[in-house]
Amino acid sequence: MPRTAIEITEDLVRQLLRDQHPDLAELPLRLGARGWSNQMWRLGEDLAVRLPWVTEDASALLRKEHAWLPALPSPLPLPIPAPRRLGEPSERFPHPWLVTTWVPGTPADHAPVTRAAAAAGTLAAFLTALHRPAPATAPTGARGEPLAAQAEHVTQGLASAAAMGLLPDPDAVRAVRAVWEDAVSAPDWTGPALWIHGDLHPANVLTADGTLCGVVDFGELCAGDPASDLAAAWSLLPDGGAELFHRAYRPAPDRATLRRARGWAVMRALGGIHIGEAGRLGRPGGKTTWGPPARAALRRLTADARTRP
Repeated sequence: MPRTAIEITEDLVRQLLRDQHPDLAELPLRLGARGWSNQMWRLGEDLAVRLPWVTEDASALLRKEHAWLPALPSPLPLPIPAPRRLGEPSERFPHPWLVTTWVPGTPADHAPVTRAAAAAGTLAAFLTALHRPAPATAPTGARGEPLAAQAEHVTQGLASAAAMGLLPDPDAVRAVRAVWEDAVSAPDWTGPALWIHGDLHPANVLTADGTLCGVVDFGELCAGDPASDLAAAWSLLPDGGAELFHRAYRPAPDRATLRRARGWAVMRALGGIHIGEAGRLGRPGGKTTWGPPARAALRRLTADARTRP
């Protein structure tokens, strides 16, 4: 996706604040992170400025967060960014931008979970609280829709990973394919459309002291099937954590939902493997830290497939 042609600098961010939110403009400012779609700038101790630097849909996702994050069930057991101000497009910067609360912690792709039981309980509590029926006007999106819509994307991703040697073991390729085919054959979600985060991969979940301490980047927030979020058990938790998570999550997921969740986890892991390889090769958009958790997730998923009834 194309990067914005405007270089985002400390001076630019401060000028945007002076133009539209002058009461915040003189707070200390420093770069916090460059994410997939947005840059994050720390503003004082408690706030952050998020500015899109990928221009395809990042602006719309920021507006969605501003509009809908306040509508989520509250309180949630983990901190999430709370929108405080919306910056409108201007001659200085032709995209909307957002001031939110700062959520402390380290992304899990840099500091993986090590305390499986604590993290499984925390993740289960968070998703149990989040997964409530959404209003009819809530946003929809691919992450809440039937898994079969992703079939072509996953089939191509698996074939590409095998061809590139990212999954060098033919038995592993067959095992991953079997998990995916079982997932897409599972019955679709027939319950109410629930609030889901939609993008719970390791870069969007924060850790401290070996367990989870926050969740960020709600750009894929939508209403639908919770299976997409339940996939995080294999992506985020160490060995044995997924089983602990599924025991603690309420209501206990039925077999069909777990099958679909494994499919979402396969899709997310294949994407992570490709992004990790792009990072290793120095390609735009690549992130080397995405590869190891993605590979671990596929290993857990295929091991789970061999042991479950």
